[in-house]
Amino acid sequence: MPDMQTGEPQALSGHCLCGGVRFTARGLVTASGHCHCESCRRATSSPITTFFTMPREGAKLTGESLRFYASSPGVKRGFCATCGAPMSFETERRPGDIDLYVASLDAGLSVPIREHWHWDERVDWLHVDDALPKSEGGV
Repeated sequence: MPDMQTGEPQALSGHCLCGGVRFTARGLVTASGHCHCESCRRATSSPITTFFTMPREGAKLTGESLRFYASSPGVKRGFCATCGAPMSFETERRPGDIDLYVASLDAGLSVPIREHWHWDERVDWLHVDDALPKSEGGV
């Protein structure tokens, strides 16, 4: 299991629902969390989405159906144009990082989740019962 505390690089891979877009990511997992922001909720049609963060230089997204959407100024989201699955999140605020979806990992339980982001934007009908730190901002 990758451990952000050890500082050891990881080799992770994943794919979209139809398999048309794949990623490989090599490097240190620098963050992981459940995002509650409105933008992520709308991008995934779910109350929470879960990311892990790695250095952009170690990540490679491939596939003919890979597309990007500028969801807000300075933000682009990668997705599969065939099945619609979201694949990545990148922001100019963190140009050296890429956020990838934990649920798209080939070994989905391989990244421990460390915190909740944008807790102040969470939906009021979902009750979360865990001891993870809950911040009002993101990574």
